[in-house]
Amino acid sequence: MAYSGEPILAHDLLFRPQHSLIDQSLHSQLGATTTNGDGFGIGWYGEGPQPALFKSIEPAWNDSNLREVTSQLRTPLLFAHVRASTGTAVQRSNCHPFRHGNWMWMHNGSLRGFHDMKRELVTAVDPSLFPDLEGSTDSETLFFLALTFGLTDDPFEGVARAVGFVEHTARSQGIDNPVQMTVATSDGISTWIFRYSSEHQSRSLFFSTEISTLRKLHPEVDALHHLSEETRIVVSEPLRDLPGAWNEVPESAAGVIRPGRDEMRSFVPIPPA
Repeated sequence: MAYSGEPILAHDLLFRPQHSLIDQSLHSQLGATTTNGDGFGIGWYGEGPQPALFKSIEPAWNDSNLREVTSQLRTPLLFAHVRASTGTAVQRSNCHPFRHGNWMWMHNGSLRGFHDMKRELVTAVDPSLFPDLEGSTDSETLFFLALTFGLTDDPFEGVARAVGFVEHTARSQGIDNPVQMTVATSDGISTWIFRYSSEHQSRSLFFSTEISTLRKLHPEVDALHHLSEETRIVVSEPLRDLPGAWNEVPESAAGVIRPGRDEMRSFVPIPPA
């Protein structure tokens, strides 16, 4: 889940909705696995120059510290992720979101054949970035490849080049359909989202309808009157069953959420030259 808008209490986003991210950690309806109990993480922007992270290898539904922290945490931009490991170790450094400088990144999905092509992918990371690669996941490696290929200058192109490089590397080793991803990344002002898979059967991803429209559709929902016009929420699964509230991100698409006008465009990987 990614939230941007007026500062909001993190607890209200993570615990109060009918099908909150905490509920999804136990009862995912659209994910590859029903239970996501291999750790969790939240990241948020506040007073410092970098986003803050709180991660744990405990299941999100069973961590009392998460309730304590989020009951006092108010932020205009929040990332939250519950993890189901796709083969790498259950350890704090492998929990999302990942951070580098003022950027955050989280990923649902996997890079098929990652174990076999890990050396080629990791050694392609820029030498100046390599020391900051902390964990062992395909998700963090994809983040650092995107940074290598220009994420901070042009996120759309940086991610497209990273995905193109992964697909090119996989083809050279006879690996089919290597990329399965929904991604969110942010610099603290804007949030970019991506939905793509090499086989064009991507994991689910939704974005919220404009709040002004939702208020007209559902004037009886009090919570909508406490959200700002700029509020946007991106989720793997809708947080509650509210007609008209959620829009599916199209297959092979990317978008940016920012103050003012948002944007959605097609996503096409860029192979190495």
